Amino acid sequence: MKTASTVRRSNQEWLDALRGPDPDEALSDLRAVLVRGLGYALASYSNVRDSDLEDFAQDALLKILAALDTFRGESMLTTWAQKIAVRVALTELRRRRWRDVSLDKLTGFPDSDFVPDTLADPATGPEQQVIQQMLMSSLGRLINEELTERQRQAMIAVRIHGMPLEEVARRMDTNRNALYKLLHDARQRLKKRMVADGMSSEDFLSAFQAQ
Repeated sequence: MKTASTVRRSNQEWLDALRGPDPDEALSDLRAVLVRGLGYALASYSNVRDSDLEDFAQDALLKILAALDTFRGESMLTTWAQKIAVRVALTELRRRRWRDVSLDKLTGFPDSDFVPDTLADPATGPEQQVIQQMLMSSLGRLINEELTERQRQAMIAVRIHGMPLEEVARRMDTNRNALYKLLHDARQRLKKRMVADGMSSEDFLSAFQAQ
């Protein structure tokens, strides 16, 4: 019985089979290769089930077929396909991480509670933590005073909490390019206000660098 581990085709044989009039066998073989490889690549993710691997592989197959003309033969086709599958899987896992997180809840905290755990390092000394708290509190005030509501939501979600751009764009009913523009305009407004208030972006960043 043929298994994923015993499938052997040259790159040209894969291409011919996948582009041929009856690609079902090649698709089934490639899907099995992808599922097996994803099992290894995602072994450290405890929340990934066998059914997830199947779904990731199926989604990857669609992208692989659409991208066959870009394959340049610099590696084995299965290696190239596996990289696509891993990217598809990681993108979906990142999306799931934020699936049940409300954008309003994520960006709705008051100025006094602006310091997120992702930026305030508890390993720093008490004096450094006070400086970080003060700077983050000031930044929170500027964000609330200077930015529009959409700019504020985007800035806090993406730059403070690290939510993926694609997910923020989906939640805000916009697209990636428009979100880039929104964030760019927000940064420019904040930079202008920081300069007017005598704040330096370099000083801010240095306060969160390892001491």
